[in-house]
Amino acid sequence: MTATVSISSIEKNFGATKTLKGVSVDVAAGEFLTLVGPSGCGKSTLLRIIAGLIPQDGGTISIDGAPVDHLLPKARDVSMVFQSYALYPHMSVRENIATPLKVRRLSSFARWPLVGKFAPGQAAARAEIAEAVKQVAAQVEIEALLDRRPAQLSGGQRQRVALARAMVRQPRVFLMDEPLSNLDARLRVHMRGELSELHQRLGATFIYVTHDQVEAMTMSTRVALMMDGEIVQVATPDEIYTNPADVRVARFIGSPEINLLQGRADPQGRISIAGRATALRTEAVGQLTVGLRPEILTIDDGSSDIVIDGRLQRVERLGHDVLLHVRNDGSDRKNMTLRVSAAELEALQMSGRLEENFTIGARATAALLFDADGKRLPAIHGATASEPLTYSSGRKLVGV
Repeated sequence: MTATVSISSIEKNFGATKTLKGVSVDVAAGEFLTLVGPSGCGKSTLLRIIAGLIPQDGGTISIDGAPVDHLLPKARDVSMVFQSYALYPHMSVRENIATPLKVRRLSSFARWPLVGKFAPGQAAARAEIAEAVKQVAAQVEIEALLDRRPAQLSGGQRQRVALARAMVRQPRVFLMDEPLSNLDARLRVHMRGELSELHQRLGATFIYVTHDQVEAMTMSTRVALMMDGEIVQVATPDEIYTNPADVRVARFIGSPEINLLQGRADPQGRISIAGRATALRTEAVGQLTVGLRPEILTIDDGSSDIVIDGRLQRVERLGHDVLLHVRNDGSDRKNMTLRVSAAELEALQMSGRLEENFTIGARATAALLFDADGKRLPAIHGATASEPLTYSSGRKLVGV
């Protein structure tokens, strides 16, 4: 069972602080939407409003087209997985998973710890609950742990129990609030894969909150980036990386962070960076920001149509990949990061090209442009050039 979720103009204030500022986004049935952003941007608050745990001050939440703002959390048919797992320490794994079904299907007397099992007319319901627990435990591979208490489990095992407890209700929507943040790095990678497989297997609607861009990029159907109580951009992982709506998105998505350099467009829209002309064109005039991802930068071999003077600061080896931290010796003197392969680094070191000042190169088509307010600008890449541009050395730009 799955459902659409419509979040329309949601506002939330805590005293004089405006936490959510008219947030709107539609989630398709069966979609995995991740709300990602820095701490304090309002993503967890929004998730709790969807669940009905806190009320909003404005806007509406609809599930399958029906408003649910007036409904209690248990009536919204959603399940939530918390960052802290929220397991009952005195209960076994079996009892923790069964709790949501017991609350729904058993009478108050039947839920009493000792005498409840003698309540008349509840045997069939108990058998159904036991079978449901068994099935969902098999799905998350914790059948052997059903008789243990949470204190006897590892972090990953507790996370599976929390997932099983959410799944056993067969809700229309799964809400997850940073469920992997308490796990170590290796286990987080493993659980990311398991959550993705679980989503594909269930076909359910997932709304997932995280501050970790890697989680957002690897698991999501779409990513909604939140900043300062607003959704800045909603897009697929590939789109939000390659086509960010503004400079905040470009900086947050991507590791290592994008290189941002000051540029200037002349009255003809021709852009120079650090005093050097480039093949970049735009319809804007004046100061702007040029974004260059670390992986599109190279040590220039004469074929680049953007070049920047640089000097090596340090090398950071990450196994197959290597990060070169370079000081830009141009007019703005910013540090930059290049990503190269280990083989490329070895070749550069053998050639001696890293021992002295060198030029960093990039193709103009890979650059991202932002105006003075941080909004995305379209690039023309030399299509309107009336005359060839040259570097300060007099060399003609390749392809212009």
